Amino acid sequence: MKCKKNQKTTLTYRSGDESLLDDIQALWEALNQHHRDAAVNFKSHYENYTFERRKKNLLLKAKNGQLRIEIAVDQETAENIGYCISRIEFSGDAEMESLYVRENYRGLGLGETLLSNAIAWMDEMGAHTKTVSVAMGNEKAFSFYERFGFYPRKTLLEQLK
Repeated sequence: MKCKKNQKTTLTYRSGDESLLDDIQALWEALNQHHRDAAVNFKSHYENYTFERRKKNLLLKAKNGQLRIEIAVDQETAENIGYCISRIEFSGDAEMESLYVRENYRGLGLGETLLSNAIAWMDEMGAHTKTVSVAMGNEKAFSFYERFGFYPRKTLLEQLK
């Protein structure tokens, strides 16, 4: 069932640790496809980046602190429709690792709720620095993150092989 913006949708949110990673696989793959389509220089990175590799990377990061996953669920379809992964290291550095909402559910405030909840968790955990990385080609996301106080600070360049 597709959600329409004027249709009432009953949503619930569930959160937990890295044990929820497998529940977001399809959503993460949709996000990876979005990044691949928007990529300017690193399309092959996204073409070759599997969920298993991303999961392994996140599990390694979880060992240096805590990982939080929140999933938005459409109650009528029981479908996972969005997620946010955030982490905080023992040092107090925090990062919003990944955020995605299915296209047909955008504009309903899910992304705002997921990010607000992640920021509240980071604050609760005593984070002193909060960051989010935005892939080249996805600069339209800047205005979304700016509403939460995130602004470009530096540009990271990576050698293309």
